[in-house]
Amino acid sequence: MCRMLAYLGPAVTLEELLLAPEHSLLRQSWAPRYQTHGVVNADGFGVGWYDRARRAEPAVYRRAQPMWSDRTFAGIAPMIASDAVCAAVRSATPGFPVDESSVAPFASGPWLFAHNGAVEGWHHGVNVDLRAQVSRARAAAIETGVDSEVLFALALDRLDAGEQPAEALAAVVATVKGLSGGRLTMLLTDGTRIAATVYGASLFTRAGDATVVASEPFDDDKAWRHVPDLSVVTAGANEIAVDSL
Repeated sequence: MCRMLAYLGPAVTLEELLLAPEHSLLRQSWAPRYQTHGVVNADGFGVGWYDRARRAEPAVYRRAQPMWSDRTFAGIAPMIASDAVCAAVRSATPGFPVDESSVAPFASGPWLFAHNGAVEGWHHGVNVDLRAQVSRARAAAIETGVDSEVLFALALDRLDAGEQPAEALAAVVATVKGLSGGRLTMLLTDGTRIAATVYGASLFTRAGDATVVASEPFDDDKAWRHVPDLSVVTAGANEIAVDSL
């Protein structure tokens, strides 16, 4: 299991968003409150953020070490501000590599993607079946053997075909369910909107001055709302919609 979040709102430093809150993503790397699989998230972390005045594609910082041990990130986080961020801390699924390329968020063009969960039967043939459904162009860009990146490729194919982000993620869930199942809580953002699915792992939303979609609340603000399992979320800067998968 992992912990992840996506943020849209007024520009905030990475320190203010990811390190400073009482139950920040940093704290969730060793003391998550809502995690049901795994104990700590020490197998890497990643952060993607946008500066659309410079380019549409986000910058991404990923490491294979625990978030709490990266002094470089702690030093630069107060200096980087953005109005759109996606970040995750990782607890690697047994059998998957622990390296930088396997850490979310995964990026392609303007899109950032994170996955909390695991595809059932991945090492028993389901990986082959899912990869066979990925287009040649998207398959060529897959760098790792982790299930998350293949799920992202499947979603990108749907986006390439003109589907909306929430539709694309829901279609990926349906595809995996048709083969095996698993825990398929996913986040997708292009820096202006967020889509998410909730399937077998916790997810919360917070609306107000900013929109946050996260595995768990990073503070005790009463605006946080738990998203029921088997849901799909569509969010903008000041709006959140939750529908059934």
